[in-house]
Amino acid sequence: MKKLNLKTEISMWLLMLVPLVYLAITWNELPDRVPTHFNLQGEANDWSSKTTLAAVVFFTTVGLYLLLLFLPKLDPKRRIESMGNTFHRLRFVMVLFMSGLMTYLIYNATSTDGLNPNLLLVLIGTLLAVLGNYFQAIKPNYFIGIRTPWTLESETIWRKTHRLAGPLWMAGGILFALLAFVQHGTWREVLGIVIIATLVLVPTVYSFLESKKEQKMKSNA
Repeated sequence: MKKLNLKTEISMWLLMLVPLVYLAITWNELPDRVPTHFNLQGEANDWSSKTTLAAVVFFTTVGLYLLLLFLPKLDPKRRIESMGNTFHRLRFVMVLFMSGLMTYLIYNATSTDGLNPNLLLVLIGTLLAVLGNYFQAIKPNYFIGIRTPWTLESETIWRKTHRLAGPLWMAGGILFALLAFVQHGTWREVLGIVIIATLVLVPTVYSFLESKKEQKMKSNA
């Protein structure tokens, strides 16, 4: 694997520390049970102990960082290593997003104002758009990207599928962020489900159809 950039790694360590330090500072202010899951209206629909919250924060930040750090070594084809700086930028984006999300989750647990779903919609939409921007640079592998039986079977189908999925996810991310302006809670939830389903189903179906087309061309050759 390409030698790690120490400045980038230190930046990610600092990002991981933000929610952990914030959790330590606010620990005594946290109630015994805190909200840990919300719907698109910002209403809490699941609660856990603050110890569970601490575990979620730790494994979502530090655990994610360690997983992404060693992921290239777990890739049997070593294709992630060939992505070079693209993969390290993706690592930074994911750690940044999760650290921000965990910090906001802790803040909400100590706040009486309730969760602002608009901020979450914008954060998630931005993440989807950023991931879409990197799709065309992702090499075939078993861990990240649009991994269907058909993309994993053919590098050509992988490339075509990610060429389609990149702009689709960027547009879908923008639309998801714009849900913050939809006032009707039910409509916002329905539209959110439609957007996510589209981002998942369209590349999956496309890769299947391309696989059938490729097989037909081979049989006719």
